[in-house]
Amino acid sequence: MAKEQLYTPEGYQKLIEEREYLVKVRREETKNDVVTARSFGDLSENSEYDEARTEQGKVEARIKELNELIEHAVVIDESEIDESVVNIGSTVKVIQNGKEIEYSIVGSNEADPFEYKISDLSPIGKALIGAHEGKEVVVETPAGQVNLKVLAVSRTKD
Repeated sequence: MAKEQLYTPEGYQKLIEEREYLVKVRREETKNDVVTARSFGDLSENSEYDEARTEQGKVEARIKELNELIEHAVVIDESEIDESVVNIGSTVKVIQNGKEIEYSIVGSNEADPFEYKISDLSPIGKALIGAHEGKEVVVETPAGQVNLKVLAVSRTKD
């Protein structure tokens, strides 16, 4: 049985939209690709057919995965978030190594470090959960110790 995963409303909506796209658009496209490739003749030597079936399998596997994620998703009620304390759904502005950085704290399946969306389960995310403006935290990361000072906390708005 899959474990429940926390999501922001935006992250949950992205799951729903991706599943809808795969079911309504990509499933039909891959089905048509298989039919077209099958028409090319001998299936034992038909690389187009093999490729189309592989892609179809990937689409179906992702749909199954999304169904599982959606079934076990727990969406954070943003109206219940205390905006003064860091939690999932918060945006937190910190000073890190002399630089001002703004992180969005999200569930583990929504994390995207390139967009500064960090998981509540990451070392920095864990350290920031529960922090408030003015708090200083020390984080042990794989790259070494990081000192953070919380400058501001607000609710993430997309």
